[in-house]
Amino acid sequence: MSWRYEGYDATGKLLTGTVDAPGEDAARERLRKQNIFVTTLTESGTEDRRPTAKAGARLRGSTRLRNLVVFTRELSVLIASGTTVVDALTALENQARDPAWKGIVGDIRRAVEQGASLAEAMEHHPRVFDAVTRSLVNAGESSGGLDEMLERLAAVTRQRAHIRSSVVGALIYPTLLISVSSGVLAVMMTVVLPRFAGLFETLDVPLPPTTRFLMGIGDLVRNWWWAVLIACAGAATAGWAWAHTPGGRDTIDSALVRLPILGRIVRSFAVARTARVLGILVVSRVPLLDALRLTREATANRRFAEVVTAAEDAVTRGEPISAAFAGSDLFPPAVSEAIRNGESSGNVGPVLAHVADHLDEDNEVILRSLTSILEPVILIMLGVVVAFVAISMFLPLFDLTAMAGGGE
Repeated sequence: MSWRYEGYDATGKLLTGTVDAPGEDAARERLRKQNIFVTTLTESGTEDRRPTAKAGARLRGSTRLRNLVVFTRELSVLIASGTTVVDALTALENQARDPAWKGIVGDIRRAVEQGASLAEAMEHHPRVFDAVTRSLVNAGESSGGLDEMLERLAAVTRQRAHIRSSVVGALIYPTLLISVSSGVLAVMMTVVLPRFAGLFETLDVPLPPTTRFLMGIGDLVRNWWWAVLIACAGAATAGWAWAHTPGGRDTIDSALVRLPILGRIVRSFAVARTARVLGILVVSRVPLLDALRLTREATANRRFAEVVTAAEDAVTRGEPISAAFAGSDLFPPAVSEAIRNGESSGNVGPVLAHVADHLDEDNEVILRSLTSILEPVILIMLGVVVAFVAISMFLPLFDLTAMAGGGE
């Protein structure tokens, strides 16, 4: 009898696999002798899917995207070469290095072996395979072109991963600058400034307002650091909780698309994402209403989701979707006109994909330009702050020197 286990070794590393034993107690004893601390043990073929479904929650967003890109691309190649779905999934499971991802692929394989379709098997892991992915896979299975559909899905996922890496890469250097400068300021305020404070008290030098202000902040941080940490943690927790409320999300989404400079970039990325998802769904012959619904579910910003909802209502009334997009100031007029022309020619899917490609190219250029501008701005601002602190610390010494010179 084979048992599937999930547990941790002595170093805390997550392990998953199978072990042969006549019963559950024997399986646990065999794993214990291997220094594996079991958290879940189920009989193979009848296991509950819920424990492995939690594996998607252990994968970070970038890890999920990276694994999904490899999974869809390699599964497409294997199926196109004539490999059965079960054998292809078995090969992908065996080569997976991430234990969490290995468990997800194994769970999908077992579901397919038991008679479920690939799309149905993916439903057990909605955090990894969203509604758009499952719909495309279902369309590919229904039409007999699963390999082609998986290749399209891999292309979309690669683009998402590329955009994410571009944004993260653009933020690394500014974040590093801010972190290093914050560390320098913290050292100056907590280590250097107290020594200057003792010198000022010894010399009985009248302190300028800026120096007194900095010394007050330094005393507050040194004497009440625990209260400062609690206040920061509480504010961060409260902000996070508020951001996940309906009202908080509405406020944040509305603010993001209305910001002076950043708002234009956010809108451009959101338009490209909406056009790409809707375009690939339409090209894949998903019914238009279903395609709009899936696009709305895949839209992170609620303001854009409202526009897609308006497009659903327009289609229900027999109107073109371009009318809903043209009535929103979130979509550029050129995009709405391109969609209208695509509807007239019957090629709205390819037109949307073409629009998304152009927008993504423009977004990369804008992102690089913004980064090149942002870096010197951050350097100047941090230089001003550091200079203010330094001058405030040394200004009393300058005054003392001037007084001593005048006394002579």
